[in-house]
Amino acid sequence: MKLALMQANSSVLDIGRNCAVIDRAAQAAAEAGAGVLLTPELFPVGYAPLRVRTELDPGALPAIRRDLARIAARHRIALVHSLPVVTPGGEWQISATVLDRNGNELLSYAKVHLFGPEERKAFSPADAAPAVVDLGGLKASLVICYDVEFPETVRAAAAAGAELLLVPTALAHGFESVPQVLLRARALESQLTVAYANHSGEEDGCAFLGGSVIAGPDGELLAAAGRGEELLYAEVSAEAARQARDAVPYLRERRADVYRAWEDAGGAARP
Repeated sequence: MKLALMQANSSVLDIGRNCAVIDRAAQAAAEAGAGVLLTPELFPVGYAPLRVRTELDPGALPAIRRDLARIAARHRIALVHSLPVVTPGGEWQISATVLDRNGNELLSYAKVHLFGPEERKAFSPADAAPAVVDLGGLKASLVICYDVEFPETVRAAAAAGAELLLVPTALAHGFESVPQVLLRARALESQLTVAYANHSGEEDGCAFLGGSVIAGPDGELLAAAGRGEELLYAEVSAEAARQARDAVPYLRERRADVYRAWEDAGGAARP
C-alpha cells in the first residue's frame, strides 16, 4: 500500500483554512495512488492547547468530523486526523481517528502521555491501550506525538498485532533526535512501520521542527521531510513486518513475566 504523509502549517482556530489544506493534500495523495493520508496532531484546529481549550466551541466538533469524513469520501482515500474530544464526563482529550475511503470511522485513540504544562492544563490523559484495525491489508494502530517516545506504548501496539503505527504529532524545533533517532529505534525494536506526521512553520509562537519520517520495520528510513510543507510517500506492507519478525523474533521471545517480576522487585526495594 502506498502511504501519504502530510507535513504542513496550520492556522490556529482557522478551521476552514486548515480543512482546505487537508482537502488539497488528500486530492494530491489520491491522484498519486496513495491509499491513506496521515495528518499532524490537532491540525484542523491548530496546535495551541490553551487557546483550543478556551476558545473552541466543543459543539463545533461534530461538524468538523463530518467535513473530514466528506474529504475522505470525496477523494476515496483513508484519512487519519487528530482533534480534541470531550468525554461524557466533560474531560477534554487529544484524539486521533482513522477513516476509511468512504469516510467511515475505523479506529479512534486518545492520547495517553501529555507533554508539557500547556497540554496538561488544557487536556486530560487517557489510559486505553492502542487498538488495531485492518487498513488496506495491513494491521494498523494509532498513537499520538509524545506517546511514541515511550517504548511501552509502541510495544503494546505491536503485541496487539500492529504492522503499521500511525502517529500524528506536533514536535517543536529543538527535538531533532526524536524523528532522527528515536522513531527509527521504535520501528526496529517493535518491528513495524512507523509513520510520524509533524507540523511545519510557526503556530501561536511555537516553531515546529518539521522533519516528519516514515521508518520501516528494520529501522531504515523510507521517507523523510525537511522543515517546510511537504507530502511524503512510501510503500508499506505487512510482509515487511513479517520478514523483520522472522529474522529476529523480538516479539515472540519477550519474557513479560520476568519483566513484571523485575518491576515488582524494584518497587518492593524502594524505601
